[in-house]
Order: sequence, then C-alpha cells, then structure tokens
Amino acid sequence: MTQATLQSGDSLSAAPPGEFAHGWPIVVSSMLGVGLGLSPLAFYTVGIFAPILAANFHWTFGQIFAGITVQTVAVSLLAPVAGVLATRYGPRPVALISVVLFAFSFMAFALSNGSLLLYYGIWAAQAVLGLGTLPITWTRLINQRFDRHKGLALGLALMGTGIFGSLSKPMVGWFIAQWGFRGAYVALGALPLLIAFPAGYIWFREVQVAPTTPAAPAVPRSGISAMQALRHWRFWLIALVLLPVSFAIAGPIPNMENILHVHGFAHGDIVGLTSLIGVSAIGGRLLGGWLLDLFWAPAVAVGILMMPCISCWLLCLPALDAHEAALSIALIGFSVGVEYDLLAYLTARYFGLRSYATIYGMLYVFFGIGAGVGPMLFGAAFEAAKSYTPILHIALAALAISALCLLALGPYPRFSQARSA
Repeated sequence: MTQATLQSGDSLSAAPPGEFAHGWPIVVSSMLGVGLGLSPLAFYTVGIFAPILAANFHWTFGQIFAGITVQTVAVSLLAPVAGVLATRYGPRPVALISVVLFAFSFMAFALSNGSLLLYYGIWAAQAVLGLGTLPITWTRLINQRFDRHKGLALGLALMGTGIFGSLSKPMVGWFIAQWGFRGAYVALGALPLLIAFPAGYIWFREVQVAPTTPAAPAVPRSGISAMQALRHWRFWLIALVLLPVSFAIAGPIPNMENILHVHGFAHGDIVGLTSLIGVSAIGGRLLGGWLLDLFWAPAVAVGILMMPCISCWLLCLPALDAHEAALSIALIGFSVGVEYDLLAYLTARYFGLRSYATIYGMLYVFFGIGAGVGPMLFGAAFEAAKSYTPILHIALAALAISALCLLALGPYPRFSQARSA
C-alpha cells in the first residue's frame, strides 16, 4: 500500500450542503435500475413460478432453483468485467444498454418447453446480458457524488430491491391469473423497459456543477488500484466473509415458501408472509444506510448480520406460529436490505474511489458465489433430509462467525489524493 496513506480514523469532512439537492436524480434512477435489474427480479420471483414449472415440466425444486446457481455463478465470474466496462466507458452507457438486453432475456423464460438445458441457458444469458444492471454500475455515481451522506444515499438507491421484491410476488400472482405463467414472464420483463430505462436515460448522469458553486463539490477520486487491493489483507477478509454470509442469507429466501409449507401454513398465508421479505428489506436499506453514516461500518454489520441468526433458530422450531414466522422473515429481509449497501460502503471506505467499480466487481465474485449456491444447497438439503433444520443450523453458525470477523478490518484508511494518483 505504498500509494495510499493509511491512518486511523474516518476520512469524512464536514457535510457538504446540497448533496441530495443536486444528487437526487442519480439516487432515484439508481433505485429503479437496481430494483428492476438482474439482482432482484428473477431471484424474488422464482419461488412463485417454481410450483407451476414443477407441475408443467415435472422438474424438482432443486432443479428449478439450480437456475439461480447458474446465473449467480456466471455473474460472479463476469462481475469484474462489468466493473472494468463501467470504469472505461462510464456507468451510464453500460447500465442503459444492459437494461434493454436484460429485459428481453427475462422475457425468454416464456419460451420454456420442458428442456432444462434451455431453462439454464436463459439464466446464463441473463447473467451475461444483465451485468450492467448490477449495483456495480448504479452505485458508482452515488459514491462519486456523495460523501457525508454516502450510506443513506446508497440505502435509498438500493432499497429498490426491497420495493420491487415486495411488489413482485403479488404482481406475479396477478400476471399469472391474467395471462398464465408465460405471459407473466413477458409482463415482468417489460417493466425494466418501461420504467428503469427512461429514468436512467433522463436522470442517471454525473451532476454538472459550476466550479464556482460551493454547494456541491465533487468527491475526490482518491484510493488504491485494483492490483493494490488484491495484495491487501482487507480485500481477502471482506471476500472470505461475503461467501458464507451471502450463502446463509440468500439460501432461505427462494426456499421460504416451501419452508412455510413444511410448517403447515396455508397458501394464502405463505404469500402474505413471504411478501414481508421485500418490505423489511426497504427498512434495512434506509436504517442500515443511515447507521453506516453514523457509526463504524463493521460494528453496524455485526449487529445486522446477527438478526438472521435469530431467523434460522426460529425456523428450526418444531411448532412455528404465524408471529414467529413473520419475525424470522422480517429479520432475514432486513439483513438482505443491508448486504449490497455494506458491500458498496466497505469498498468505497477501505479502498477509495480510484478503482471502485473494478474492486467492487472482484468482491462481488465471492458474494455472488455464496448467493448462487445457497438456494440450491438449501433445496438439496431438504430433498435429502426432508427437513431444513440441518442446513439452517449450518447457516446460523456461518453467519455468527463471519460477522464477527469483520471487526478485524480496523479503522477506515485516509487516502492521500496526490499520492494515490
């Protein structure tokens, strides 16, 4: 780390006035782009489509959820490419082109004919074509534009996953009732074209402020290079923590309908309870982002990541009532609401903005692998044991140990802009 001056303490300066006054279009367009992008749309809706696909094509739940694994593993391997493209060509063209390509690739699910090869191919195509809709691109301008209120701005932008995660389940149910599951895929795929693309085209731009205007100074792009990050222990600590954390949090979510079914809940109750994931994710985005601005991020992370540990314990109870189910789902959703915020915030604070998109993309590899294999392993564990209890115990231990490891990150570095350049 010869090109960055590392000192203990936070690098925040006095709050620059006008951050949100000038930066709100970036926040809003990023919220819509993330919410209708690759990360949440397929992930939150696959649990609704799963019983229909199983009934029509005689696939097992493990085979259906394996599509998430195909997609997220592919995304993990290609995420650094998205970071490099955003760094070289700018996040705006990468995001807008990818929104269009992702929308049509999502509609391709309507072509499902019982071939698992075609089904997995569509998941893989989404990973390639939808790379630019990941938070890697949408959060870059936010990190450049915001400093003092960085956490809150990230929380507001990334709560798009919670908003559309909570809305997507009842929307899918209505779409299926109106047009069948094939029509539902087409309708969902049209949403990025109709909402995210126009908003991004109009608002997702770097804010141009005259140099004499003191209301909105640009955030210096200081920090370390991607190669320096790869040689630093902090990068590998964050990476190795993300792997089990994303597995333990992402694993139960697509399986939640079946988890509740095993506990004897009726279909109507299951739909109502699982919608709490998206609602609580919104709270996680806002409160988590606000806390990240006020307190040391690793300490905030430990407190929030301990919440799904309670969920895992509750879901293992032999007799789960509705209140306990609601609490467990809300706690998982709240932690999901902070995951992306935390990854973006830690990347910016510990490595700076010089190579933010590239470093974020490299860390996303580990996040994506954990999130990708989690649902499949949960489904396979259920098929083997006819119970989710063993895998939930593993997830609980993984969360607790990994969260505590983040405390070793230490204080935020101070980057000397002149030396980092």
